[in-house]
Amino acid sequence: MSDWKHKYVKKIMSADEALKVVENNNRVVVGHACGEPPTLVEALVARAPELRNVEIVHMVAMGPAKYAQPGMEESFRHNSLFVGATTRKAIAEGRAIHTPCFFHEIPRLFTCGILPVDVTLVQVSPPDEDGWCSLGVSVDYTLASTRSDRVTIAQMNRFMPRTLGDRIHLDEIDCIVEKDEPIIELKPPAIGDKEKAIGENVAKLIEDGSTLQMGIGAIPDAVLLFLKDKKDLGIHSEMFSDGIVDLAAAGVVTNRKKTINTGKFVATFLMGTRKLYDFVDNNPDVVMRTVDYTNDPFIIGQHEKLISINSALQVDMMGQVNAEMIGRNQFSGIGGQVDFVRGASRSKGGKSIIALPSTASGGKVSRIACELDRGAAVSTSRNDVHFIVTEYGAAELRGKSIRDRARALIAISHPEFRDSLTKQASEAGII
Repeated sequence: MSDWKHKYVKKIMSADEALKVVENNNRVVVGHACGEPPTLVEALVARAPELRNVEIVHMVAMGPAKYAQPGMEESFRHNSLFVGATTRKAIAEGRAIHTPCFFHEIPRLFTCGILPVDVTLVQVSPPDEDGWCSLGVSVDYTLASTRSDRVTIAQMNRFMPRTLGDRIHLDEIDCIVEKDEPIIELKPPAIGDKEKAIGENVAKLIEDGSTLQMGIGAIPDAVLLFLKDKKDLGIHSEMFSDGIVDLAAAGVVTNRKKTINTGKFVATFLMGTRKLYDFVDNNPDVVMRTVDYTNDPFIIGQHEKLISINSALQVDMMGQVNAEMIGRNQFSGIGGQVDFVRGASRSKGGKSIIALPSTASGGKVSRIACELDRGAAVSTSRNDVHFIVTEYGAAELRGKSIRDRARALIAISHPEFRDSLTKQASEAGII
């Protein structure tokens, strides 16, 4: 038995035993999104009666987030780096907090001791012959946390795909909990006519040989529907999902024309179904890197024709983008939007695209507004924006005056709101 195998056996324990290392007033970082280790989180929540003031830090929670539910306030304090569906109410009601931060800078919060880490909960694949484990679908900030903490607890799961790139060695893991269970999946969203129209408008801006960054949701998935005639697209993105698998199978995504990491899909986390997980498992063409690499604007900008496609909740007449708040309520977070908007700006032939439906609330509210809602944050500044796209067209704002921006944005707003927007812009002295 090799040296690491002797150590491996000694580190195996139950989830209940492993989570005893968490103490009052500790900060616990949890693996991100679909990489969340459910068994470890459940064991931590089970200790609620005996714990006080334990801070739980992560971005999107794909599990039930029981630690953020009413009645858990004395035991756990959730610090959200990106608000998700299961934590949104807790933040709105003051039972949890939100810390804004560009995605690519989150690892630095841990490594530089800005947010000192006591315990990290991760999920990994079984080790290879040299003792290396894959973090599978969630490398992002997770690896940095394991290298900054007091104790790393890993759920060893045979269902976790072995992805190549940045990885973790058994020597870096303190406690091993062997528990095989299906990885959390995110089913593809329904795509309606509005999303298809937006997707088609976005696709018109994408040239053959471009490298894409795309988010997740109905609009990014709709864009993929209109890329089937494109050639030699590449992927350098914070994440990708099932739709990219279909484009790869069709020969649309080849990564052959990428300026750096040629021939490789590069991402920092993955969200999708087993179809995606099977595609990336032991796939030498897929490279998972930490988010301070994938989302570094200087790395992104080295790609030629880098196209970033992101969404928003609201855009004002100056081109300011609100992608994360509804009024004063935190709906999501900044994530990697600005990372890629700025990276695309540095890219030769690059374009950054903000795509959104023209209306919200069943058509009652225009997402193109004279001003952002009171209390809402500016996610992407007016100085960074290139293209705004709705189902009614694309407005290129780069190099345009405030007056010309307003006119271009009104032109792609919903027709029922164009007169009122024109009036508001005129009264505000914008046009």
